[in-house]
Amino acid sequence: MKSAERRREIVRLLGNTETPVPANVLKEKFGVSRQVIVQDIAILRANGHGVISTNRGYVLNLKTRSSRVFKCRHSLDELIEEGEIIISAGGIIEDISVSHRLYGKISADISLCNRLQVEELYRSLVSGASKPLMSVTDGYHYHAVTADSEKTLDEIENKLRERGFLIEN
Repeated sequence: MKSAERRREIVRLLGNTETPVPANVLKEKFGVSRQVIVQDIAILRANGHGVISTNRGYVLNLKTRSSRVFKCRHSLDELIEEGEIIISAGGIIEDISVSHRLYGKISADISLCNRLQVEELYRSLVSGASKPLMSVTDGYHYHAVTADSEKTLDEIENKLRERGFLIEN
């Protein structure tokens, strides 16, 4: 498992429990050293995740973040620009989903919080290894975005609207 995947899984795990998760539990689950877990937690904090250390383990402070779902449409070539708009304003792209007429909602957790991660996703998609989820809906897709405040989410919304990526319902 790559480090970025492990960190996404740590956030998901902490977000799904209200009880502290000890570093030793995380270390065993991911088959890495305790020091790697400590480094992962530091990186998650630096990227805006509200991970709190307690004497019994780590918890995710979800109350410190606001979230909103944006409906967008753009081409694959504009994926990096969309990601940069969201991330440079202080958002984290938690997931992508589409609403397929036959299959219903299809989603994938992506937890993109910096430009390098967006570029890595783009490279993976253009390499032909996989097709982008938005390709099944002609570019229409949804992003759950978290940020430190509603004001930041308003700024992201305005920038997506100005660029023409935001789809108004």
